[in-house]
Amino acid sequence: MTVSAVTPRTPAAAAGLAPGDRIVAVNGHRLRDAIDFQFHAGDERLELTVERDGVTAAKRLQRRGPGLGLELAAPRPGDIATCANKCVFCFIHQLPKGMRRSLYVKDDDFRLSFLHGNYITLSDLDEAAFERIIEQRLSPLYISVHATDPQLRHALLGRPRHSAEILPRLERLAKAGIRMHAQIVLCPDLNDGVHLERTVHELAPLHPHVATTAIVPVGLTRHRERLPALRSLTPDEARALVATADRWQRRWLGELGSRFLFLADEIYLLAGLPLPAAAAYEGFPIAEDGIGLVRRFEDGFARAVARGRGSIPAGAVTVVTGQMFAPRLVAQLTRAGFDPAIVRVAAVPNDFFGPAIGVAGLLTGRDIQRHLATRPDLGRAVLVPAVALHDVDGVFLDDVTPADLARDLGVPVKVVPPTPGALLKAIRDA
Repeated sequence: MTVSAVTPRTPAAAAGLAPGDRIVAVNGHRLRDAIDFQFHAGDERLELTVERDGVTAAKRLQRRGPGLGLELAAPRPGDIATCANKCVFCFIHQLPKGMRRSLYVKDDDFRLSFLHGNYITLSDLDEAAFERIIEQRLSPLYISVHATDPQLRHALLGRPRHSAEILPRLERLAKAGIRMHAQIVLCPDLNDGVHLERTVHELAPLHPHVATTAIVPVGLTRHRERLPALRSLTPDEARALVATADRWQRRWLGELGSRFLFLADEIYLLAGLPLPAAAAYEGFPIAEDGIGLVRRFEDGFARAVARGRGSIPAGAVTVVTGQMFAPRLVAQLTRAGFDPAIVRVAAVPNDFFGPAIGVAGLLTGRDIQRHLATRPDLGRAVLVPAVALHDVDGVFLDDVTPADLARDLGVPVKVVPPTPGALLKAIRDA
């Protein structure tokens, strides 16, 4: 494992570690990846075998708390177990040509599931991987289920070379005490209706080891040449799904002590129905999957305004978001007393991926530039959501940078973290 950063005045700094060092062993245990490092580096006294400039040396650390003060470099694309499936709804297959290579990497790596919450299918998981998950207690894992019917799941995964039967794999992990979060990408006319009912009712008996099951709508871009014909949920179907899910949740809350099944925010927004209260999300364990993000943001926004953080900005500002969330953001700002002529919400249409994609996290720099260029006055600054930028490179999906956007628009562009406090501060300071 390569060290990417060392925090001053920490055990790692005291031991003389530096960015670029390669840690090859901890207390004599050779490392395969960051999970091995975490597994073997829990002792108070550590001896690291470190390579620097071709020279191997021992570095001794004395732990003084939970952290060691070092960061490990992210795995390179070649180190990641890639997905051999060809799922009929795969978003990566719907990307246009010519984007940066890293965007086309399909991971199906149990290590990334444990470390970062990436969803995996388990279809390529071999015996050694199963044994390692159980030995090292790699929990929770995030599992792409989609359907429990073996033939249907095999078809949804693009008829992979390995068996796609999921329940025996989940049962084995559950028996070993591994906690899992299941996901169903809902494709109308394929895994909805009676198939969805079968799936969730075959997963529920595995609770609490299968802690949650998330239903998210299929995302369809306009780049689906030579791909299976799919369609999006209709508003009527979304409303029916909300009613069905509510009935199942009430049953499982009584039987399991948990609602167990959770719908993506997009489904409520498409249905035009109120979002559940915060308590209904049971601690927001899968918020990063779009389950409860809107509720958590809106409640946090109201609390921040009540604490007096929503003071009037010094000048006008333009707040960028996707078309799906824009009406709710306008309502939040209006309730908070912001003048819409001063704090202007720009609902940017997604021309790059197509009109079916309305979330802020998939906006491109060129779409933002093209839309805002039609506005006569952008105010003192443009605020863009950090979720639309790649964490490592700080660029939009089309490789446009915030600096490029500022140059083209002629106003400062500020990247805002996805928290209510950060948005209010950015509005106030603009």
